[in-house]
Amino acid sequence: MTGYDETLSAHLRITILRVLERAPGYQANDSVLTDAAHMRGIGVARDRVRTELAWLAEQGLVKVEAFESIRVASITRRGQDVAAGLATVPGVRRPGAGG
Repeated sequence: MTGYDETLSAHLRITILRVLERAPGYQANDSVLTDAAHMRGIGVARDRVRTELAWLAEQGLVKVEAFESIRVASITRRGQDVAAGLATVPGVRRPGAGG
């Protein structure tokens, strides 16, 4: 993975966690997460979001369930701590001050 790809992944991962932290029921599907990434200037395909969801699940930061052609992610308590900046995980960008 290049330095740019690693940086993009770290930004996308924190974006996913922050969106889930604020989502109703602390969950969202991969389509909503892809749209949220686009709204934050991270132009990625849904496949990339699914790859990052799998990585986040391996780290215990989210749980992912498959329903037909979509994936639904729910943030874990550990994921909430990372999203809030209370815990760090290598490969996930720390949230910036004020947002």
